[in-house]
Amino acid sequence: MIKKIDKHMTVTEILNIDPMISNILAAHGMTCLFCGAAVNESLEDACRVHGFDDDYVDIMVEQINDFIGSPENG
Repeated sequence: MIKKIDKHMTVTEILNIDPMISNILAAHGMTCLFCGAAVNESLEDACRVHGFDDDYVDIMVEQINDFIGSPENG
């Protein structure tokens, strides 16, 4: 079964599912994916630091989960 991510997971936990998720995050301007804060900071917190609102975080979560669930990635 494919794991789904949520906005409460740390950036590191999300990248451990599939390192290619970094491309999605970077496309949204989140280029400090491997900084020290990524270990302890949730995706939601990281998005707030980058100035994104909660709706935008939800869009990112949906995009990442779509990527994880895509046949090309399975």
